Amino acid sequence: MNLLLITLLGIKIDQEVYELIIPTSSGEIGVFPGHEPLVTLAVPGAIRVRYKKEDPDTDLEYFAISGGVIEISQKTVRVLVDEADHGDDIIEAESKAALARAIEMRDKATDQVELAKARELVDRHSVRLKVAELRRHRRF
Repeated sequence: MNLLLITLLGIKIDQEVYELIIPTSSGEIGVFPGHEPLVTLAVPGAIRVRYKKEDPDTDLEYFAISGGVIEISQKTVRVLVDEADHGDDIIEAESKAALARAIEMRDKATDQVELAKARELVDRHSVRLKVAELRRHRRF
């Protein structure tokens, strides 16, 4: 099946894949070729991609995504999100520092607007850190 991962900056992936694990508002779902058609919400989390059926788990690729929309047909999966960062592009130390700043911002928020923005940043950097850790474990 074809994976189209599209961000605000353009197409991140347009490639044939065998399996996807995608975070949705109902929990993670696994998608394989021939999946029933579905449209659902993506939530911040990690997308796991297996390109070939015989690829071991150590060859999975990871992407940190923000929320968005997922459209699944039997031959295509379209994931439309604001951001998608490949695990290899995330620097773990930077993500830890950014998460600490976001938590501090959340704890010091003085109104609902600041709190909502801080929570969004905490979610974003938590996901990026999770993907960085998954990528690190994949290498060993």
